[in-house]
Amino acid sequence: MSKKTTLRLAAIASALALGGCVTPGGGLISSGTAPTAATGAAGGATSVNANSSLERCDAPLGTLAVDDGRGKEWYASFGAATKITTIEPLIRLAVQQSNCFVITSVGNNRTESRMSAITDKQRNSGEFRAGSKQQKGQRVAADYYMEPSIIIDNSATGQLAAGVGGLFGNVGSLIGGAMQSKASVVTLSMFDIRSGVQISISEGNSTATNFGAAMGAFGGGVGGGMSGFSRSPEGKATVAAFMDAYNSMVISLRNYKAQEVKGGLGRGGQLKVGK
Repeated sequence: MSKKTTLRLAAIASALALGGCVTPGGGLISSGTAPTAATGAAGGATSVNANSSLERCDAPLGTLAVDDGRGKEWYASFGAATKITTIEPLIRLAVQQSNCFVITSVGNNRTESRMSAITDKQRNSGEFRAGSKQQKGQRVAADYYMEPSIIIDNSATGQLAAGVGGLFGNVGSLIGGAMQSKASVVTLSMFDIRSGVQISISEGNSTATNFGAAMGAFGGGVGGGMSGFSRSPEGKATVAAFMDAYNSMVISLRNYKAQEVKGGLGRGGQLKVGK
């Protein structure tokens, strides 16, 4: 058997053995050919082709503003490293599919600005038909505010190459050396807007395997067939990590019990200080 054929067989075998390129910590699985862990569509309370592992609610718990992340310290470096332009729409997709919250435009500064400009034009220009219902009092307020944060992104774990090398000897070491396994750790925080109290916070994590460097060595045959594995695995892992975090949050909120402080919130608390 030629070395070229051996390399191709080993590459295929290793890909099949590993089974997928994204493995979230909470069980949401996105295979190498799936775009992300957030899939399908949502229309009102109707969900289409959602990830089967997404947690759901029987009825919405309130209205929600989702931060778009653009003003956060992690946003620029995340985009530069992964070439991912935004993650917020996929979070919004999963939230609406779950039926746990009704999404508002508040939180995405760009969308909110454009919608406000359209509303102002339709309300004040005098060019729109009577009965268009553009008077004040039409907008829906958000009850809660969700803030996504990336804690660890694109952190190489280094475990994959050793595993492949052990399976296929010298050939496996060649392939494994070209692969990378990356970890993403994220959090989701949710606040009550009126009081400013944190309602919930959850952590999510995921690992992604980048087959791109290995598959590229084999030309159009294997490399083309496995191209899905090389499409921004770090970005895929980050989205999957957010889905993992959201699943955990939904589970905790379905069993929500408000924290109570004797004497009332914000009235001095129980940890007194000396005079």
